[in-house]
Amino acid sequence: MAEVISVNLGVPRPNPAKAAIGVTGIDKQPTGDAVQVRAPGPKGSGLGSGLVGDPIFDRDHHGGDDQAVYAYAREDLDDWAAELGRPLAGGVFGENLTTTGLDVTGARIGERWRIGDELVLEVACPRIPCGTFAHRMAEQGWIKTFTARAVPGAYLRVVTPGEVRAGDPITVVERPGHDVTIGVTFRALTREPELLPRLLAAEALPQSVLDLAARRTASPS
Repeated sequence: MAEVISVNLGVPRPNPAKAAIGVTGIDKQPTGDAVQVRAPGPKGSGLGSGLVGDPIFDRDHHGGDDQAVYAYAREDLDDWAAELGRPLAGGVFGENLTTTGLDVTGARIGERWRIGDELVLEVACPRIPCGTFAHRMAEQGWIKTFTARAVPGAYLRVVTPGEVRAGDPITVVERPGHDVTIGVTFRALTREPELLPRLLAAEALPQSVLDLAARRTASPS
């Protein structure tokens, strides 16, 4: 059964990777409480995270409706832990929801998950690694390593607000007919731009991604 095994909220930490901002909420720590989830509004001018109590400081690049919630699979964290030779707790990648029993990389753009009794989230786009993430992981060449693996986790938008807590079941309630997954989208946006035209089949992608795919289709070179 698919479920949430931890709900993780940010703890403010110094951020040497972005001196102009100086602080980051990428350090997500599990909470035992129920957390309210709602659509945060536009990136930059909205509430930031979709989770109440989860601070986002670089709102020009993080948060907003298309990045309201970040989910990462426990199974994929375990694979990384084996490769890196160290334990990785839930939240270490900056994810709000650590899941189990769910193929996050294989989730289709626009797929909808019901979590618990009320909350419904929609798969929006993959996470692209940044300097703050690399600094947190403290692994040589981390962005290159993470990108090559192409197991990025999924950003989700809020369709129906509600509460989430550890142990909540996850049910896929809607799955689009196209084959554009989180994994395919990530590869298209990073190492395989020839895949970009394929993304046009996924209308639930953020408009900026669809615009990029359309430009690639018009000018394939």
